[in-house]
Amino acid sequence: MENNIKLRVNNISVAYSDSIPVLKDVSLIVKKGQIVALIGSNGSGKTTILNAISGLISHYDGKIIYGSINYEGEDIHSLSSRLITLKGIIQVLKGRQEFRNLTIEENLKVGTASRNGKNSRKDLDLVYHYFPALFARKKLLAGSLSGGELKMLVIGRALMARPQFLLIDEPSLGLAPIMVREIFRIIKKINQDQCISLMISEQNTNMAFKYAHYGYVMEYGKIAYADSTEELRNNPDIKASYLAPSSIGAIESYRNSKLYNLRKRWL
Repeated sequence: MENNIKLRVNNISVAYSDSIPVLKDVSLIVKKGQIVALIGSNGSGKTTILNAISGLISHYDGKIIYGSINYEGEDIHSLSSRLITLKGIIQVLKGRQEFRNLTIEENLKVGTASRNGKNSRKDLDLVYHYFPALFARKKLLAGSLSGGELKMLVIGRALMARPQFLLIDEPSLGLAPIMVREIFRIIKKINQDQCISLMISEQNTNMAFKYAHYGYVMEYGKIAYADSTEELRNNPDIKASYLAPSSIGAIESYRNSKLYNLRKRWL
């Protein structure tokens, strides 16, 4: 139903520095309370979609040259990133974006900037509830944290902004498998407890499909597949290209064999 839609991306095309579009006629929907996964290899357009939604695309010399983005019934694609943030759309950037010379708690409080630092104690308690490891080290400098703890920190800092829609770019990047599982478990719990809609860009297809409700598979700046994650897991093309325990060479060979059909479908 239309009133259940949190975000709608309508046929957007995005280009950097007036070059050839890197996203071409991309459309997708995120429903209220839903986790949506964007799957694809490096360069497929996943991060560009997140940046287009959050308004950060202009900071990378990019722009939406066609189409629109609608959030809770309002067109937002022409708004600044600051105004989009004030509407409750918060993005966790790829990698580790900590302030190394601030303590963990000071890093978290940075997340309240969009709210002028109001009621941070309640928000801190919520973050420490999901990430008790941060509470135990809250007075230490952020530069002393491990990769997994830093990922907890940047997600926790996003929660301090009280998001209604959370964009997370590759939460598993650079993490050990045990930490990847823990991060995804917490993301799922936040979604369930706080009724926050999420869009996750991810290359770890198995983990993304395990925790997300719906998935979009990106190839060469376009959406090649879109379905519930349960259906995508059972799709033979997805199994062979993204889920099979094949070598990288075998996967690339399979993708090359499918390229003609994919192009044919897009055209």
